[in-house]
Amino acid sequence: MNETVRELGAGKVICVDRDVKATELTWQPHASFEGVFLKHLVKGEATGGKFSCHLIRIQSGHAIGGHIHEDKMEFIHIVAGVGRGELGDKRFDCRLGVSIVVPEKIQHSITAGSGDVYLLAKFIPALL
Repeated sequence: MNETVRELGAGKVICVDRDVKATELTWQPHASFEGVFLKHLVKGEATGGKFSCHLIRIQSGHAIGGHIHEDKMEFIHIVAGVGRGELGDKRFDCRLGVSIVVPEKIQHSITAGSGDVYLLAKFIPALL
């Protein structure tokens, strides 16, 4: 885990009506993918369903397998770790500084390498 992930996990999200301390949020297991956990930094309830943002941890050797968001755009930013990604027919390395724009209805996946991979994922409209 690098400084960016430590600071995101210890930081806060400042909203007009309230602040959210990341330390008070728990890691939630992904409903479909073993070894994947989410910390919901901004939920749709805070944005009228227009936007959400999630810190995601993919444990070493695990993956967010191929999946599609029918009605959502997703922006993924790799904030720590190394892995492999797929976006439609593209295959690429995932590492710090790589960002991925996922259009609606495009299959995508990320597999962690020998260590955990952390992502910051933003959805329009909100995932949750």
